[in-house]
Amino acid sequence: MTAALDIVATGMVTAVGLDAPSSCAALRARLDGFKETQYADDEGEWLLGSPVTMPRKWIGQKRMTHMLAAAISEICTQARERTPMLLCLPEASRPGSPVQDASAFLRNVCAILEMAVDPRSRTISHGRPSGLVALEQARRLLAEGGTSAVIVAGVDSYLTPEAIGFYLANRRLLATNNPNGFIPGEAAAAVLCTHAGHGSGLRLHGLGLARENAYIYNEADEPLRGDGLTTAYRHALKEAGIEMNQLGFRISDLIGEQYWFKQTALASLRLVRGAHDFQDLWSPGESLGNIGAAAVPVMIGMAFAAARKGYAAGNPVLIEASEDSGACGAAIFAARLHR
Repeated sequence: MTAALDIVATGMVTAVGLDAPSSCAALRARLDGFKETQYADDEGEWLLGSPVTMPRKWIGQKRMTHMLAAAISEICTQARERTPMLLCLPEASRPGSPVQDASAFLRNVCAILEMAVDPRSRTISHGRPSGLVALEQARRLLAEGGTSAVIVAGVDSYLTPEAIGFYLANRRLLATNNPNGFIPGEAAAAVLCTHAGHGSGLRLHGLGLARENAYIYNEADEPLRGDGLTTAYRHALKEAGIEMNQLGFRISDLIGEQYWFKQTALASLRLVRGAHDFQDLWSPGESLGNIGAAAVPVMIGMAFAAARKGYAAGNPVLIEASEDSGACGAAIFAARLHR
């Protein structure tokens, strides 16, 4: 399928900003939203987290609903009625997921936004790579006609008692006695997708989805070779018609654990050929921790702002994401600016 899709607007709610401009400025400046939480590790020390500062003390699914509605409202000046919405949510089986009823969640978000629920709207519960799956569905909807725009939005939080308890017990959180862990965070973000050629922004040129058999803590204890992410890279590069050494830079959903850094390094080493310029590697995890299903919309927002303001580390940009059970993907975007 031809990747005929442009990103023309973004919205964010993060621990470092309550809209896209402020969040992207903070991410560019390497500011972070880390602070002590109400949860303690096994040594009795407070765990770090990256919570969003909300105007009211909402919790659970209601908190996620208002965070996502705020992010989507930022782009609703360009999209309102009859706009399909693809919501990226936590994995359905993940312990401590803040979203328990995906269908009700979609209806509640639309109610806050005073938007009708478009029958083509969907929820995608694959965690961090959800946004890449949503891009594939978005370009299908645009290709089918009947809509000129699609909203891809994501929200997630690891700052729930059940999630903290589970990941702490499995030694996945950054703690006093565990340097190889992630900082739990939360965020919401949205991007507006349109037919290619409908303005300045980012154009999707390639997309690849795959699965890694040697996923983190796989039961068969298979060694990590980066096969899944390498395959995703290869599909995206082939569709874009370029080689790995022609990428400008990459943005990854790295969350702090060594496994993910190794996976990204292996995928790059296995595909890069010939001379190439330095390829920078950005990650929202440096400032926001693990933000789950919000990761891809946030990363697209980072690339969008960087291209618009002229501080991108190159062109095109590859955005990658993967999750604990092996699902992974990559997307290649190129800036389209009309100054």
